[in-house]
Amino acid sequence: CRLCQRADCDPEVFGQTCRQDGLCIHENCLYHASGLGQRGADGEGFYGFLLPDIHQELQRVAQKTCCICWQRGASVTCWVRRCPRNFHFPCGSERGCISQFFGEFKSFCWQHRPAQRVRALQQGQTPCVICLEAVAGRPRYDTLVCPVCTSAWFHRRCIQSQALSSALHHFRCPLCQDMQTFQVEMFRLGIKIPDRDAAWEEEGAFDEHYQRHSSCDASQCLCPVGREQSEETGPWRLLLCSSCGSCGTHQRCSTVGEDTGSWECSDCTDTGTGERGSLGLR
Repeated sequence: CRLCQRADCDPEVFGQTCRQDGLCIHENCLYHASGLGQRGADGEGFYGFLLPDIHQELQRVAQKTCCICWQRGASVTCWVRRCPRNFHFPCGSERGCISQFFGEFKSFCWQHRPAQRVRALQQGQTPCVICLEAVAGRPRYDTLVCPVCTSAWFHRRCIQSQALSSALHHFRCPLCQDMQTFQVEMFRLGIKIPDRDAAWEEEGAFDEHYQRHSSCDASQCLCPVGREQSEETGPWRLLLCSSCGSCGTHQRCSTVGEDTGSWECSDCTDTGTGERGSLGLR
């Protein structure tokens, strides 16, 4: 990345990696470069950041030193007036700086970062509700708490991962299920919540789960055309197990009567899940 000088590509930390005309930039480095604005449409440049503007920003920060790694090219500036700290976006994340992903995309150094103001007391050692490992005894940079129920504690990395998966339409407190107040607080504390549908709702994500079983699973299929043959009536009528739906048979392959409206596989009958006797698979 020309802004942070790192080759890392973990999307949970850096966002997507943008490449065009020999230029490589991390998405999150773009959003938090203090001298860079989105002057283009969403489809122009990188997320609306025009390439000439990016090159101009690279020139601006070329001599700015990161207060954390002490290397040049520090493009992020603490938002607090008179604070002299500049840093690379990933350096700031590692040092405890906070960059907000809403409004003016403000960034704050570790001294001026927003902190949680909720009064929350733990009863004994409280685990993260996501990974179930222990969290700190009080809210701090790497330990956050739901401002509504104050019972849901989690690591920053854990709730960030959940936010990227759930996204704006589904992200909420894992315990009390509050969405509005919870999202406002997480935005303020630097959690990135993408404005899209959840990962599991994206087009085609679970198509295979909605496909109907379509083959004969009898140990010996008698159909001359093959196991995939399926007809509405007759000996090659394909019946699916009425209990699990994941096993099928041709009428003739399991000697099912012509008037039989339902059938159950031997597995469901053996486990007691079937509602009526099985003719089994032969």
